[in-house]
Amino acid sequence: MQHRLMLLQTSYNTQGQRGVVVLEGWDAAGKGGLIRRLAWATDPRTVRVYPIGAPDAHEQKEHWLQRFWNRVPVAGEIAVFDRSWYGRVLVERVEGFADESAWKRAYREINEFEQQLLAEDFRIVKLFLDITPETQLKRLQSRLNHPYKRWKLTEDDIRNRHRWRDYEAAYSDMIDKTSQRHAKWIRIDANEKRRSRLEALEEIYQGLSRGFKLAFPEPPVQAVNYLTKHKAE
Repeated sequence: MQHRLMLLQTSYNTQGQRGVVVLEGWDAAGKGGLIRRLAWATDPRTVRVYPIGAPDAHEQKEHWLQRFWNRVPVAGEIAVFDRSWYGRVLVERVEGFADESAWKRAYREINEFEQQLLAEDFRIVKLFLDITPETQLKRLQSRLNHPYKRWKLTEDDIRNRHRWRDYEAAYSDMIDKTSQRHAKWIRIDANEKRRSRLEALEEIYQGLSRGFKLAFPEPPVQAVNYLTKHKAE
């Protein structure tokens, strides 16, 4: 899968394609692990990974979608969002950072945002990594027990866990209200890491390769002539 994704990235660069991968899901669902497997296979010059947190002071003065428009990939690039504009209808909804009228309006704004990308021939893959509360607890305990994993453990993880039902309702509404043709939510059962990573990489490949064929650049004529004449012995 990693090799196929590498070939896909090369073809994107050759043809000037643009792709967007959106990763949402529970804390400890495996978004970071999936991104590492994706990053190992690709050239960092044309794959951008954006971990999305709270907006900074400058971004708070702009329209809430502006910071995502600023991260839209240019021709030949793939952008991977570790959390995304869906924070408006998830954490901002649940934690009260956006009032009810704002987050309810955001479903329409998000759909229009993605429709504009699709109209410009962007390919969008949206994955929701789903785990059970029991799996999450085991993974949080693992972070605590292994010193090299403790940087992943935050107070937010525990606070969010206490609001599981609220987030469950928010995720359900997100999937119901923002699945569009060619920008549908794909649920990944992420309780088993290896299987879920393989499934997620397959979905990313299929979504980003939809509607075009792999193609690679022709070598420069002078290079062909020179290397044909001067074959290595």
